Amino acid sequence: MDSIAVIDYGMGNLRSVAKALEHVAPASRVAVTSDPAAILSARRVVFPGQGAARDCMREIQARGLKEVIEQAARSKPFLGICMGLQVLFEHSEEGDTPCLGILPGRVLRFPRDMRDQAGNRLKVPHMGWNEVHQAGSHPMWAGIPDASRFYFVHSYYVEAGNPGLVAAFTLYPFPFTSAVAVNNIFAVQFHPEKSQASGLKLLENFVAWDGTATPQS
Repeated sequence: MDSIAVIDYGMGNLRSVAKALEHVAPASRVAVTSDPAAILSARRVVFPGQGAARDCMREIQARGLKEVIEQAARSKPFLGICMGLQVLFEHSEEGDTPCLGILPGRVLRFPRDMRDQAGNRLKVPHMGWNEVHQAGSHPMWAGIPDASRFYFVHSYYVEAGNPGLVAAFTLYPFPFTSAVAVNNIFAVQFHPEKSQASGLKLLENFVAWDGTATPQS
């Protein structure tokens, strides 16, 4: 039986992620867990999260999960969601926080005064539905039309140190990175578990993904 570990480090509504995975993968065993052995023995790993970067990193360290996350991100299909995207990078402006440094780049706060083309002020956090523009083909985008809408809740965004990492971007009002991909890692700023059909399709693709960037037949 395929097994999926949802990393529990005490932050975020992990049950909603697990229930969405159970919905798209009824034949898989989905476990919300902070147990290193369970995470490392799982076939796939999901790294969700919400809240502040400093709190997130503190809990990861306190629970002895830093090395576990690093090892999982090197060795098996790995999906980061929201804060689980941001802390993969080197540093976050939020609380001046050193992060995991698995990927090159930094996390920045949206400017306080942003306006759309009509001059209307845009709110921070960026909250609600927005289009995700795919930067290229990837098995995780299979069956998901370009510019599909996903659900976001965030005040900070990733600036990737390598443009080749960017798998998708979103406009608010400038283009920011909304998904990254490298080797067996795919990570998104939006919440697929809250994004209805497109989000469920992304999770379904993750369950079928072998961890390579080669489209699967």
